[in-house]
Amino acid sequence: MNVENARSGNAYNFEGGGCRTVLSIRPGLIVGFTLALLMLFSPLQAGSLPDFTELVENHSAAVVNISTTQKFKHPKISRRPHGMPEQIPEGPFGDLFRHFFGEQGRDFGGPGSEPQEAKSLGSGFIISEDGYVMTNHHVVKDATEILVRLSDRRELVAEVIGSDARSDIALLKVDADNLPVVKIGDSGHLKVGEWVLAIGSPFGFDHSVTAGIVSAKGRSLPRENYVPFIQTDVAINPGNSGGPLFDLDGNVVGINSQIYSRTGGFMGLSFAIPIDMAMQVVAQLKDGGKVARGWLGVLIQDVTRELAESFGMDKPRGALVAKVLKDSPAEKAGLEVGDVIIRFNGNSVVRSSNLPPLVGISPVGEKVSVDILRKGKVKTLKVKLGELPDDDGIQVAGEPDTANEARLNVTVMDLTAEQRKKLEIKEGGVIVQKIQAGPARKAGVRRGDVILMINNVDVKDAKHFAEVSEELPVGKSVPLLVQRRGGPVFLALKIKKK
Repeated sequence: MNVENARSGNAYNFEGGGCRTVLSIRPGLIVGFTLALLMLFSPLQAGSLPDFTELVENHSAAVVNISTTQKFKHPKISRRPHGMPEQIPEGPFGDLFRHFFGEQGRDFGGPGSEPQEAKSLGSGFIISEDGYVMTNHHVVKDATEILVRLSDRRELVAEVIGSDARSDIALLKVDADNLPVVKIGDSGHLKVGEWVLAIGSPFGFDHSVTAGIVSAKGRSLPRENYVPFIQTDVAINPGNSGGPLFDLDGNVVGINSQIYSRTGGFMGLSFAIPIDMAMQVVAQLKDGGKVARGWLGVLIQDVTRELAESFGMDKPRGALVAKVLKDSPAEKAGLEVGDVIIRFNGNSVVRSSNLPPLVGISPVGEKVSVDILRKGKVKTLKVKLGELPDDDGIQVAGEPDTANEARLNVTVMDLTAEQRKKLEIKEGGVIVQKIQAGPARKAGVRRGDVILMINNVDVKDAKHFAEVSEELPVGKSVPLLVQRRGGPVFLALKIKKK
């Protein structure tokens, strides 16, 4: 390729493959063409990004900084950075979904020293002109003093009207009038990919603004069964807890609550409580100081592809009932172990994590319809919901016999009275004593598991287990219910054709 400059303009000669092309462009044409491109594309690029300035100007005054003081009567020697977790777990879940400032850095004296104070910071927002403020439960938990600092630098002492640990919502009240308030939006209309903005006090820096998009909706987090979280990539850090999540119209659609992190700092995954759910909680806290949730009384698990095949389902869906609690609304309505709940009160249950929030927001005492799949057929039950107890109590109660089931290559034994009491199994079931390579091991059965059901048949004892195992079909997955470490779990068992 040859490039030559000429008085008349720029001449570009391209040679190759037996072809020679000369392109002559005058400088004036280049400038004009460039300007035309800029005029054509610049507005499109600028218009594709949102402008948050007006939103912040109009709504940031209703966002507050919350500082709390906790007193400890039995301090321990501990020294770590303020606001950082006590330790960083190695796994991706569990305590990785930590609450911001849930455990504060403390610098106490030695044993026998005087009671010390620990301080923490969080965020909140004003929902009424007469001083009601929303924040997270973990921001004000165990606080002996709560100070709310407004955008005009006023500091007001706050009273806790009510606080709910399960939803991580707290309602505060300050003595003031004519306060700026946020606009409450509708989180149900949020779409994945939509722009959202957070205002809060990360690490104590008041009224910090960060933006991002909605990454997912209806997220279920470990040990957070009753909140269908909004996942975003908005930068959230310790101190943002309890602050509002806005949509582009300036409406609050969520309350920033948790992050996923390996370090304790922001890593691109933030979780907010949907405002629709939060306002339902606030209404109950305002009326009675506590929250009553609907209770069904079942232990559930996801339906895997293998389990779906074993239950004769065309695809995995619903919540598989692994246990029905004694004297629960589910038991009274006739739900059974092995039922797959596919709809609750008119709402589809795609995953097991969809069910707890649906049950929780339903009024106590209300009769709801529950569609289940039982032995390949859809059945509708009417359930009168109870009130979710603080602790889900499970009531449970010969001579042991053994059976060596050669087809599954597993040895089982009847449960002793002591084992039944310890494992809280009233009747039936066999405990796995020995397991070798075979269908049971491949399905995930372990030594010490208690087999409660096989192919939808309750296992009475070791002899019965051997009889049922002999009748199992070949080449087809069947459900196997075991109890492991106090919790039931379904496995998919399949005997291969020889």
